[in-house]
Amino acid sequence: MTQDADAISTRRTVLTGTAALAATVPATVTLAQQTAPAAAPARGGAFAYVGSFTTEQRKARGDGINVYAIDAETGAWRHVQRQGELVNPSFLILSRDGRFLYAVHGDLDYATAFSVNAATGEIALLNRGSTGGRNGVRQAIDPSGRYMVVANYSSGSVAVLPVGTDGRLSDQHQLLPLEGAIGPHRAEQATAHPHDVVFDPSGQFVLIPDKGLDRTFVLRFDGASGKVSLASSVASRPGAGPRHLAFHPRLPVVWVLNELDSTVATYRWDGTAGTLTPLQVLTTLPPDFFGASTTAEIAVTADGRFVYCSNRGHDSVAIFSADPQSGTLASVGWEPTQGKSPRFIAVDPTGRFLLAANEQGDTVVPFRLDAATGRLTPNGAPIRIGSPVTIAFSTVKA
Repeated sequence: MTQDADAISTRRTVLTGTAALAATVPATVTLAQQTAPAAAPARGGAFAYVGSFTTEQRKARGDGINVYAIDAETGAWRHVQRQGELVNPSFLILSRDGRFLYAVHGDLDYATAFSVNAATGEIALLNRGSTGGRNGVRQAIDPSGRYMVVANYSSGSVAVLPVGTDGRLSDQHQLLPLEGAIGPHRAEQATAHPHDVVFDPSGQFVLIPDKGLDRTFVLRFDGASGKVSLASSVASRPGAGPRHLAFHPRLPVVWVLNELDSTVATYRWDGTAGTLTPLQVLTTLPPDFFGASTTAEIAVTADGRFVYCSNRGHDSVAIFSADPQSGTLASVGWEPTQGKSPRFIAVDPTGRFLLAANEQGDTVVPFRLDAATGRLTPNGAPIRIGSPVTIAFSTVKA
């Protein structure tokens, strides 16, 4: 059931659709509590919104969503706001006009909407809408801004929620289960596990990598009705566990990051038929690494020259260069993330910095990005924050 902000309980125990989840939020790392007076960053800068895991079930230390102002020249972060009393705001996106922020909540069955103050970056809770399934892990807004598509990881389904002109969410109006043969991993692939939601450049298709089914689904999106239907799918290697994906900014190329076997695959994209054709698969790990590791996130530079993949276990960012004609990848090297379990990485809006969120290291670590080589260099002190798992950037308009 859709709930407005004034109807949402501020208790630390939150009832899900099927059971009560104890959500005791532990103390966070200090910096997130040291809130400076709200003010816009330097001209051309940005605000960063950092989501976190918060529950004992996740063994987490996060305390909600933290907002930072970023200096465009130095890349330095200054804390602006903490939006607390939230349970596992584990992935964040902004509306296309930057007026609203949306969160899905790990292990729960709803998404939340927030308004964004363009001058200060601060957010205010608007309402929540049901996703019709448990453990929403990713979401994306369609080009019209009228619908939000959510991947329900634990329930193996894709939900579509209407979005009002005031930014508020309605409960899901479509729930599409994903079906197919499960992968060979007995623990991680016992059922369907959709893990990402990415619209293609035309907005006519939604791509969903499914970790449990070893398959990437292409759904056709009907902008008039706000509903999705299966267009095609492509299998990965057995046990690969497709997790996240990214489009090349110009070429008809898609890169899919496979979590379980630590690989990144390149596909040719047919935007008319809505199909993917495999081209290449590479490991994200160095040849002399023999430990346990899984991948987590993929990020691409705005020019499409470099692709970055995070490794949890090796605790690094794998750096690849992309061929300007085919989009196939070649290894450039690896950069340690200076923290444990980099669940999320992103290139900031300036294209000059890459940020790595170390979930188990309680830090966001900034790196300066070399535009010529793609290599990364640590840039200043890590930002200390409990269990960071996502970062969304809002560019300040000049």
